[in-house]
Amino acid sequence: MKCLFMYFEKRKKSLFVFFLFIIIFGGVFYLYDLPLKAVLYPALICLIIGGIILFLDYRKALSKHKRLNEIQNLNSALMEHFPALETQNDIDYQNIIESLREEINELQTKEDLRYQDTVDYYTTWVHQIKTPIASMRLTLQNEDSDIARQILDDLFRIEQYVDMVMTFLRIGSDSTDYVFKEYSLDEIVKGCVKKFASQFIRKKIKLQYDPLNIKVLTDEKWLAFIIEQLLSNAVKYTPSGGKITIDLEMPKTLCIRDTGIGIAPEDLPRIFEKGYTGYNGRSDKKASGLGLYLCKSICDNLGYSITVNSSLESGTVIRIDLNKKELKVE
Repeated sequence: MKCLFMYFEKRKKSLFVFFLFIIIFGGVFYLYDLPLKAVLYPALICLIIGGIILFLDYRKALSKHKRLNEIQNLNSALMEHFPALETQNDIDYQNIIESLREEINELQTKEDLRYQDTVDYYTTWVHQIKTPIASMRLTLQNEDSDIARQILDDLFRIEQYVDMVMTFLRIGSDSTDYVFKEYSLDEIVKGCVKKFASQFIRKKIKLQYDPLNIKVLTDEKWLAFIIEQLLSNAVKYTPSGGKITIDLEMPKTLCIRDTGIGIAPEDLPRIFEKGYTGYNGRSDKKASGLGLYLCKSICDNLGYSITVNSSLESGTVIRIDLNKKELKVE
């Protein structure tokens, strides 16, 4: 109905002129004492013929409107097969659209090149930075002191930040290196826990871990990144003497619980937003707000769901549903 009103709105001038001509002819015939039937009959015939032409033209305009609505929902690169050109306005508008598409494609190409340059730079940087880190680690492993152990923990955190940089860049890439296979969840979790062993000991945090005894269809590297990020947060925000529990809720929901400082209720709805640090992050002054954002993004890509339950001073429970989506083994 809205389309019909707009159709007549655009043609109201033509309709006004048509009826004005009928009135003029009627007025002239009246002034010359000519029979008005000589005007009414042709006017009625013109109205019938005009109505038929108007109806057919409206159907054509409606079909054109529907086709343009379909095209409107497409990506600019897929906008093709426009309705037939009928007026000079149609030609002008399509020329404008084509110019804008070319400009968008040019900007996209420049953006892709800039993004690839950034990825190439940071890839090189990551490989270069790992060399001195590995050298420092080898040097410190020959020393057994509190300072050496503290520096080793700091080096471990630096390596995490380096991995986070590459993960952040890859998340925004159109290409991925996901390889799905069946893995023992215990092997993945144990490998992650082992990396944090020194921090568990240093902070005297108790780890409660019972064998999970299940296999999951996943990408080992990306799932390990998620678990490491969650363990990193748990260790970071759990005070000395606290406890971290890793267990399984049936059928395949991995749970990581801690007795840390928790998350403020007002922060919970936004913790997966990019760059959002919340109350704890603002207190810590060093939080980037990227860890949980990356975890959520990777879970989405892997077909999993991740949820958080927490309250201040009551600890946090993070659940990863590993059975959210059926995937094929490669």
